[in-house]
Amino acid sequence: MAIIYILLAVVLFILIISIRQVNQYERGLKFTFGRFTAIMEPGWRLVFPIVQSSQKVDMRVKAVDVPDQKAITRDNVSVTVNAVIYYRVQSAEKAILEVENFRYAISQYAQTTMRNIVGEVTLDELLANREKLAERIREIVDKETDAWGLKVSNVELKDVSLPSDMERTIAKQAEAEREKRAVIINSEGELAASKNMAEAARVLNAVPGALHLRTLQSINDISSDQSNTVVFTVPLEIMKAFTGFLQNGKK
Repeated sequence: MAIIYILLAVVLFILIISIRQVNQYERGLKFTFGRFTAIMEPGWRLVFPIVQSSQKVDMRVKAVDVPDQKAITRDNVSVTVNAVIYYRVQSAEKAILEVENFRYAISQYAQTTMRNIVGEVTLDELLANREKLAERIREIVDKETDAWGLKVSNVELKDVSLPSDMERTIAKQAEAEREKRAVIINSEGELAASKNMAEAARVLNAVPGALHLRTLQSINDISSDQSNTVVFTVPLEIMKAFTGFLQNGKK
């Protein structure tokens, strides 16, 4: 009777230590005598010691921070680029059996790909088309890591750092571009104003008395402020006419 209890205790102990819990966001790989035999779904699963072993794989989306990478653009400008890659394990079996450490492998491959892509474009293209370049990196990394059971969902270029002398050059270029646009806008405004003034002069010249009315209106606008002094320019002929009137009156 005691032997039966001992056997039951041993069996119960083996069952207890054989229980493996696989969480909802995980998948488990079961190996029997070193060979892959099954995928363990979420829940409690039995993995008998000595003859069997298991390994869990997290199936959630992961973010890999690609460290700063120094690269040279196609126009020979040295830049420092970093990025972040979002991926998830699509096949737990491939992620474990096809590559030794898929986390390290995808990080290294992403670094190499990013340097290669940066070297294919100019600095202006890099700064203006960051989203397109990030998409190219995503496509290349996703295609390569498909054999590892990984799915790359997104790649974001976080920062593009330039040498200090290049930053000053770009700042001067941007300032010159702004000054150029300001000059163009100013010249366009002056052209439009000159056209309007020419049209107004044509109308005033065509309508009899319009020029005098405009002159009186201008005088009225000026005289509204008491601090203004209005000086009238009188033609010399009018002054001579007044002088003649005075001389005739004296006679």
